[in-house]
Amino acid sequence: MITNKEKYRDLCSQELSIPIFSQAWWLDSTAGDCWDVVLLEKGGEILASLPYVTKKRYGFKLLTQPVLTQNLGPWLRPNAVKNSKKLALEKDLIQELYAKLPKHDFYNQNWHYDRTNWLPLYWLDYQQTTKYTYIIPDISNIDKVVSDFEHSKRKNIKKSEKIVKIVFDISPEEFYENHKMTLKKQGQTISYSFEVFYKLYKNGYANNSAKTIAAYDELGNLHAALFVVWDKNSAYNLISTIDPDFRVYGAASLLIRDVIIYVSRFVNKFDFEGSMIEPVERSFRQFGAVQIPYFSIKKTPSRMLRVLQGVHELKVGW
Repeated sequence: MITNKEKYRDLCSQELSIPIFSQAWWLDSTAGDCWDVVLLEKGGEILASLPYVTKKRYGFKLLTQPVLTQNLGPWLRPNAVKNSKKLALEKDLIQELYAKLPKHDFYNQNWHYDRTNWLPLYWLDYQQTTKYTYIIPDISNIDKVVSDFEHSKRKNIKKSEKIVKIVFDISPEEFYENHKMTLKKQGQTISYSFEVFYKLYKNGYANNSAKTIAAYDELGNLHAALFVVWDKNSAYNLISTIDPDFRVYGAASLLIRDVIIYVSRFVNKFDFEGSMIEPVERSFRQFGAVQIPYFSIKKTPSRMLRVLQGVHELKVGW
């Protein structure tokens, strides 16, 4: 018997509208065997899907999304029906998808920004928090893209062009170790393992969907590097590593420009993978990117876990 995951792999190979973070190879890389998928089918055709990752915490079963994954959530087959029928169809499909999820204590996923109707889950007592990403919606005209950068970013580019050399395809080992080192300089620890990053790197390159780009000075110092991924619709600035000792030389801005030039041959959009952290948000905005909202959806079916969450919030409030 063909499993849902096998059917989903075939779906991902055929459907261009499925974002990279919901692709089967991405979930294999970031979640291993801990992911599965709910499918709705009619007449041998998959109408909707909902991949999820299962985690265990203190005896509670959590349905969520893996590390380095901007969004997950439901995919609905595109159709051309009238708006009133479309909304009715979305309601039925989304509610049926979520009804088929395995029993769990907690659910939390970020939806792709194209999925704008969460009302069907509001009626099922889910909660929603609005978050933001920043996107350059059209990168086909590079001169126009760069002209929309704020003056400070263009100034950084001119400065860094005289200091650093741009190199593509640095190794996963060098990228990861540099990110770990630069975070340590800032008193932070890396949030993902080398094993996960290596799988993403290897599978991303194998699917022609990933690239590393880095800036070195003449002494061999690595100023900054990016790991960028893309699907058929958009590129995503997945990981940035910037050495604080060399930040003033502006190499990160040069990397953004050059990687946009590179991915413009494949896609029309560039997604900065927005942040709710104020300095990061300001930097993304200065590249002329447009603010786009997306939904973080959650629900806690477990009464015991709801009580524990309430106690934790009370302690934080105190």
